[in-house]
Amino acid sequence: MSGQPQRLLRLVLVDDQALFRAGISMVINSQPDLEVVGEAEDGEAAVAAVTSLRPDVVLMDVRMPRLNGVAATRRIVAGLGEQAPRILVLTTLDQDALAADAIEAGASGFLLKEAQPELLLAAIRAVADGNQVVAAGATRAIFERFRQRATTAPGVEYDRLTEREREIMLRAAQGLSNAEIAEVEVLSEATVKTHISRILTKMGLRDRVQLVVYAYEHDLI
Repeated sequence: MSGQPQRLLRLVLVDDQALFRAGISMVINSQPDLEVVGEAEDGEAAVAAVTSLRPDVVLMDVRMPRLNGVAATRRIVAGLGEQAPRILVLTTLDQDALAADAIEAGASGFLLKEAQPELLLAAIRAVADGNQVVAAGATRAIFERFRQRATTAPGVEYDRLTEREREIMLRAAQGLSNAEIAEVEVLSEATVKTHISRILTKMGLRDRVQLVVYAYEHDLI
């Protein structure tokens, strides 16, 4: 028996440098499960392209003319809501303040432009699956920015969680994968995935990276 058909992930690539877009597009289109369906050279064009094409993932340059990647991300998430694609921000600096702002605006993470192709491809698939991606070495520095702004205790959305869900949420916020959480909590990976989905729904969060931001903003970790 043949397996299930591989899901094709559709991407929009946003960067103001045509040569960079061409190179990344070649890497992505070399994969059987990935396809670049659109490109944009600035934030304004990105919002229009994403609204029209409805991709699964957007690779978003953070520094662009007319409208930067943070503002474009905010518009896309606000305009499409739950239907918004996963947005992976690309930057040249591993502790770029704009990258942190993009995550707060709704991006699923960020990656350095100098990352190896294998890492970029893995990151695309990871954010498409709802996982967080933050450039190596920058995770703590990026999320500490949110802790510094922490001013309120967790709200009613946190109160909705069961004790087990709170445990799993905090482990996910600490960066543990589903497999690692399953091992620590003595659960199956499928059960952990179900718990994560319920946690995100109860708290009104889009994905795991927003869960991490919430934990730092409310000083839970």
